[in-house]
Amino acid sequence: MTKVDVLVIGQGLAGTALSYYLMRAGCRIQIINHSKLETASQAAAGLYNPITGRKMVKTWLADKIFPEIEPFYRKLESLTGQHFLHPMPIYRPFLTNAERSDWSILTPESPYQPYIDQLFQHSAFGDYINDPYGGILLQQSGYVDLPVLLSAMQQYFRKRKVYQEEIFDVTRIRISKTGVQYGDYHSRWLIFCDGADGYRNAFFHWLPYQPVKGEMLLIDTEKKSNIVFNRGIFVMPFGDKYKVGSTYDHQDLTFAPTQKGRDTLQSKLGKLLTMPYRVVEQWAGVRPATRDRRPFVGIHPVHQTLGIFNGLGTKGVSLAPYFAQHFTRFLTEEIALSPEIDIQRFESFYHPTS
Repeated sequence: MTKVDVLVIGQGLAGTALSYYLMRAGCRIQIINHSKLETASQAAAGLYNPITGRKMVKTWLADKIFPEIEPFYRKLESLTGQHFLHPMPIYRPFLTNAERSDWSILTPESPYQPYIDQLFQHSAFGDYINDPYGGILLQQSGYVDLPVLLSAMQQYFRKRKVYQEEIFDVTRIRISKTGVQYGDYHSRWLIFCDGADGYRNAFFHWLPYQPVKGEMLLIDTEKKSNIVFNRGIFVMPFGDKYKVGSTYDHQDLTFAPTQKGRDTLQSKLGKLLTMPYRVVEQWAGVRPATRDRRPFVGIHPVHQTLGIFNGLGTKGVSLAPYFAQHFTRFLTEEIALSPEIDIQRFESFYHPTS
């Protein structure tokens, strides 16, 4: 019997970040993961963007979360010797003159100011996109190439003999008050980081998941840029091409790209882009989103040795570093979890027979 402190189930972005912080805290861990192409992390664009949405507001907890993002991924680059962090400005065009006027009166003391590189009163990128009213150029933004990150970190974990490639069999769990036994392992905790599969998890399926399918395109153009264009959809430089996304579908939760998704993206591209393009590739993923758009973090209401770190949704690259560290401190230092992410907020949904 091999004794560890934490069994981590899944090595997507959530499992990778949590495993890193647990190891840094001195925990003995074992990751059990089934590598497959159809995961949310593998299909995601990996953007981190401090000002989002139709109303262009600061993303949730931006002032706490964003200082953690780039240092975290740079540390993982240093550990693995691989390059996957791509800091990059995001340009968000104004849609109306009134919107431009509202942003033009920002003061240096504005809470938005740390995230704004430059404000344009007139078209700045008309060769690329429709921006007759100008726009704002954001900083503390960019993207993480998640397939490269996950592959590099898997090799890192393998070298340290804390990674096991296996389809996890939930029926093999033996739970006690002092820990969890699974196969040859006995662990203080077992933490599920199972991504979009979480809503089928036998222990946590009662949580209000709201998985959402997103489709993306890879396009080629003659004009190249080192700026992400983002309004309604994103157009993100990726090598010598651009990734374009994304759609939001709560009904079709397959990983198959659709003509409907392609038509939706091309319709939005037609309104945003001024440069000609051709579609090179199309793909889809399913994000582990939640009903209240907040992560699912914490310990099972009955089985105190089972936990969850999931539901990072569309902002996983931004949320993972901060909350993986937060959850690690909860497990190792007994620091209280933030009520906004603690699954105790949904404890009334749990029924022992469910």
